[in-house]
This record gives sequence, structure tokens and C-alpha cells, in this order.
Amino acid sequence: MAGNKLELTDANFAAEVEGAEGVCLVDFWAEWCAPCLMVSPIVEELADEYAGKAKICSLDCDANRETAAKFGITSIPSLIIFKDGEEVKRFVGVTSKDDLKAALDAALG
Repeated sequence: MAGNKLELTDANFAAEVEGAEGVCLVDFWAEWCAPCLMVSPIVEELADEYAGKAKICSLDCDANRETAAKFGITSIPSLIIFKDGEEVKRFVGVTSKDDLKAALDAALG
């Protein structure tokens, strides 16, 4: 875990996201992806700002192909917001912090 951000894997995704209550943002990324590296600092900031309110996570698509395939991730970065284990919002490509905050706030109700 880097700061308040949780690193997900194929092994822990079901327990940490699909089986979890509450709101969770998952950043699907890869090390070689320049747009992913642009979004990463935003995700880190959100992890700190939403600590205790929402779970902020990332999943390296290269190292965890099974989960990426399960969610049909064909373009990265892809950011998915889950509520009580169900997908409620998906962003593909570089997304602004304001858009992600608005979607997280909406999911939190």
C-alpha cells in the first residue's frame, strides 16, 4: 500500500472490491502507459482526501491480466467506481480530479 492507496492483485480483488461494502475507486494502469502516469498523482491525492470515506486502489493490468480481462479493460488508464461491489461509473483515459471527485461524491451519496 502506497500511502492510503491499496495495490490490488488478481488474488485480492474479489475480497477488497467485489465483496466489500462502501465506495471504491480502482485505477487500472500499466507502468509503460504515459497517460496512466499522468493520472497516478491524482489517484494518490484522492487516496489521502477520501481516507476513511472511500477505498482508493490501483491494479497493474500487466501483472493482473485476469482481473483486467474480467472487467473488459481494453484501454488504460481506466478508472472504475464500485459501490458495494457493483460498478457504478467508468472513466477511460486521462480524467480530471474534479470529475473523479464528483463521481466519488455522488457514489457516497
